[in-house]
Amino acid sequence: MRFIKTEIPDVVIIEPRVFGDERGFFMETWQRKTFAENGIDFDFVQDNHSLSGRGILRGLHYQIRQPQGKLVRVAEGEVFDVAVDIRSGSKWFGKWVGVRLSAENKRMLWVPPGFAHGFCVLSDRAAFMYKCTDFYAPEHERSIVWNDPDLNILWPLDCEPVLSGKDLQGARLVEAEVFPDGFSFRRTAMEMRQ
Repeated sequence: MRFIKTEIPDVVIIEPRVFGDERGFFMETWQRKTFAENGIDFDFVQDNHSLSGRGILRGLHYQIRQPQGKLVRVAEGEVFDVAVDIRSGSKWFGKWVGVRLSAENKRMLWVPPGFAHGFCVLSDRAAFMYKCTDFYAPEHERSIVWNDPDLNILWPLDCEPVLSGKDLQGARLVEAEVFPDGFSFRRTAMEMRQ
């Protein structure tokens, strides 16, 4: 596997080795030792799988307590995946990384705890899969509005996105509850293993 740091070094693109022939292909999508050797040393506790149609935008979501790191990938179709740093003490606070993930390119993205996450669907439909480092806790879930002008995310959309009622009510970053100065996802990972 190749681990590629993005403009925000804590967000990592992972390119798995793909072994294919006329029968199809095989690839390893997670291997604890390899990921730990590359700085992603977390226990995953939950796997999720969603199916969405073209133009659907989900996000920008995060949990203010029980923060989740997410290892995301696409099994069918293509999405534009976004991670926004909302750690108030980070030098990248309010910055974002956007990556195209598809069944064709087989790339994955590591979105650590302390980030808001979202994606929009670019293909007719997309099967989106992700591993989480903590359990879903709806009482702690928060949402930042997808088109916050302070974030200025360059979503590659050719029409208005389809949003859930919850996402229509997302807060702007300046009003949102964010992670406090001193928040460390590395400390969170260590606490999870104790």
